[in-house]
Amino acid sequence: MTDKSDSPLLDQLQKTMPIAFESLTVSDRTCGLLIIDEVNGFATTGAGNLAPPADNPQVMDMVVETERLARAFLAQGLPVFATLDCHEPGKAEPPYPPHCEQGTGEEELVPELKWLEGEAGATLMNKDCINGFIGAFGPNGQNAFVDWISENKLQDVVVVGICTDICVMDFVLTLLSARNHGMVAPLEDIYVHEAGCSTYDLPRGVAEELGYGATASHPQDETHYLGLYFMASRGARLVNKVEVSAS
Repeated sequence: MTDKSDSPLLDQLQKTMPIAFESLTVSDRTCGLLIIDEVNGFATTGAGNLAPPADNPQVMDMVVETERLARAFLAQGLPVFATLDCHEPGKAEPPYPPHCEQGTGEEELVPELKWLEGEAGATLMNKDCINGFIGAFGPNGQNAFVDWISENKLQDVVVVGICTDICVMDFVLTLLSARNHGMVAPLEDIYVHEAGCSTYDLPRGVAEELGYGATASHPQDETHYLGLYFMASRGARLVNKVEVSAS
């Protein structure tokens, strides 16, 4: 993770709440890739209320890294699971404004990942709530993500997606708790790939100008860091390099 020398707050977080990264080579255990909400409405410039208004390096890097990993996983016969935020018109989950509504195109995968729709090894799931683990429950009580873990006999999961401190963190924290209670066997380790995650940027001044109020401020680098910190503090393993090789 790049140290932002022009951000005193991030510098202070890194000093007082340090996080550690490891590298991961996927080869010797059964591992799957979880992609969270890399849809137009969150990750394509100008695509909606919650999309970046201008090209955002952190978001763009996330998409590039996710595409690399998705192709590498599938090339080795390893499964991919992707959640797509998708809401009925007028029913976006509070406190957020309307976004990713059905039929708008915001709910579709970003162009760089659209090819996943035709891949046999990829499972795509629409969700209508922030927490994708909760959103994976169907009317019959079955959980599509838990079933995916079980069917593929996955021991590890690598997580990427947006937003680091919201949808990604909610899913990971819930998954960690479910793992600890033996609900997602045989899953053991949950890896969060920093370079494959991103969040949005809403400086305080902009939040106030838009009428959201000061409490809606959301500095990108700092909230990205906090999301990583809280996932690690609950037992996720943070990685800053992921390579996929033949078994």
